[in-house]
Amino acid sequence: MERSLTLVALFAALIAVLGLFPSFMLFGGVPISAQSLGVMLCGTVLGARRGTLAVGLFLLLVALGLPLLAGGRGGLGVFVGPTAGFLVGFPVAAFVAGWITEHWRGVDLGIAAGAGALIGGVGVLYVFGVAGMMLAAGLSAGQALATLGAFIPGDIIKAVAAGLVTRALFRARPSAVLTR
Repeated sequence: MERSLTLVALFAALIAVLGLFPSFMLFGGVPISAQSLGVMLCGTVLGARRGTLAVGLFLLLVALGLPLLAGGRGGLGVFVGPTAGFLVGFPVAAFVAGWITEHWRGVDLGIAAGAGALIGGVGVLYVFGVAGMMLAAGLSAGQALATLGAFIPGDIIKAVAAGLVTRALFRARPSAVLTR
């Protein structure tokens, strides 16, 4: 129990730290940052349940006003802006990434984690992100997807990185990867 709480807090902090890397805005006010990599790693390393809890803790801290999002943003206002769909999708993305990584036991961990990160951290996250852009910016689904399309190649790279990092962590310290 104590170990799980520590890991949940540690991974919430990881998401926050990944927002400190210099980010820049592209189209529609959506920043490019490494925070989605943190969400993917929450799922692939901690598993569905603990990964979702870590992301939930991070979002709670953001809602309380801590400037933990890329660009130093925080507070309740970020949950109604153009990135709100992504924020709402973060816990679902971590859950899906973790669930896939946990249940694809017959597959190499790097591949299972990469697939989980790709399906959860890119596929699921973009469903929420597009919906959020449609609501917040009044765009059609096609317009929102076109606006966000420039981010997809980078997020695919992050998914591959999540698979590689999860596999490397498992090889270095197997007990640290709770999905196996």
